[in-house]
Amino acid sequence: MSLMLKLLSMTLLLSSFVYANNASEKVEDFLDDKFMENSRLKSVDVTVSDVVPLKQLAGWSAYIVDVEVYLKVQPKKLIKQRMIWFSNGRIITKKLTDMQGGESLIDLVKPSFKDEYYKKENLLFGNPDAKHKVAIFSDPLCPFCRDLVPGALDYMKKDPKKFALYYYHFPLDRIHPASVQLVKAAVAAELQGHKDVIRKLYRLQINPQERDIKKILKVFNKEIGTNLMPKDLNAPAVIKKIDRDLDIANAVMVEGTPTIYLDGKVDKTKKKYLKVK
Repeated sequence: MSLMLKLLSMTLLLSSFVYANNASEKVEDFLDDKFMENSRLKSVDVTVSDVVPLKQLAGWSAYIVDVEVYLKVQPKKLIKQRMIWFSNGRIITKKLTDMQGGESLIDLVKPSFKDEYYKKENLLFGNPDAKHKVAIFSDPLCPFCRDLVPGALDYMKKDPKKFALYYYHFPLDRIHPASVQLVKAAVAAELQGHKDVIRKLYRLQINPQERDIKKILKVFNKEIGTNLMPKDLNAPAVIKKIDRDLDIANAVMVEGTPTIYLDGKVDKTKKKYLKVK
């Protein structure tokens, strides 16, 4: 669970609330007030970025909401979270599920992967004009990523005319704290000109709970062939790249790893690229 969701769950314990108006401004005001009931928050800004009418439920719409929070304990640190709420003008709720197929309606209204998110610096290999674009959000210490991502990279690298593969760092800091420093090291190494860094990340053997940056760098430097120092990991260019990846992940509401998009649409099977002709 993200820090934002953890904070908000302390105040939003009910699945639905009585609500008097269907305007986006009222949704913003309502959520703003509810979130501010959390005594740990210094300020909250709620903005409805999009409204999607639900075909499955007449009179209901999905509200894509951007939330920006400052904590009292970290008054200068801005935390951003994008989420989806449903409302019919009187009731507002976080979840709606289709009883026929068992599918969460959130999955049907999540933002698509826009062309502007395909950044040059995220292109791992392939031609930008390739027939198919694949975007992967991954944590190198996530066991599911380690099982799937290396094979996917190897498969798509063989056909650069068919696939343009874009890679985005999404370290799960609460589950694998070591991955935060590892992805910083990977970006720093790439900025120094080292090649095939991402693929090598998945060969690293390290305790995912490790927090000692010197121990993490010792393993990283040995495997990648670098000589990075702790200060290199906090260089402005490194932080900028990581933050950009996380901003894109937030924009398309990535919640876990690995998350794979094929031609702008999320691939729940994570293997549709194998069926591309």
